[in-house]
Amino acid sequence: MRCSVCGGTSFSHSQVLWDGLVAEWEINDVERKYIDRQQGSRCNACGTNFRSIALAGSIMEHWSFRGTFRDFVREFPHLKALEINEASDLTRPLSDLSDRILAEYPAVDMHEMPYADQKFDLVVHSDTLEHVKNPVAALKECRRVLRPGGLLAFTVPVIVDRMSRTREGLAKSYHGFPTTGTDDYLVYTEYGSDMWRQVIEAGFDSVKINTFDFPAGIAISACIHNAG
Repeated sequence: MRCSVCGGTSFSHSQVLWDGLVAEWEINDVERKYIDRQQGSRCNACGTNFRSIALAGSIMEHWSFRGTFRDFVREFPHLKALEINEASDLTRPLSDLSDRILAEYPAVDMHEMPYADQKFDLVVHSDTLEHVKNPVAALKECRRVLRPGGLLAFTVPVIVDRMSRTREGLAKSYHGFPTTGTDDYLVYTEYGSDMWRQVIEAGFDSVKINTFDFPAGIAISACIHNAG
């Protein structure tokens, strides 16, 4: 395996899921193992986790760039990018873009973002959409602010052997430490193998799935080809 951010080939693994979340999501032992890799495995050279490595790969593929993500940012320094929340370990290289905007959700509401139509070449977020009450509306907003030919790239925690489900009517579940008592980490959607469907419902023309150490690292990217 090779890290798409720095080119490193050595990785370390740690356990991050806790028993309470495993019980709430009804995660079996196999699922727990690869979700731990998704969230807790990192490149020893740059510290990037597996989902961010997949995310970087999806962005570079769109621009047909071969190399590391660090080199990509240097090659496209004026790319107009909207980063919604800190996109995990890609925040540092993305911050080197001269026209990058960091929008913190929920301070910036993904259901109604304060940006002009067709403003950005790239919209990126990581493990944020599952915390948004109406994810299709949020994805429509991502589409609205993208230029034709632009790219939406994001990650959500995916359990690949089941379908997505809403947590409406279930006990509250948090991805952060539930003792904080805030709804910022509240989970509205548990994503499964049909995670692409909401992107199409939001009006995007196409969806791609990029992986790194599947099923641990999964990134979703989507394009628009016209302004209609």
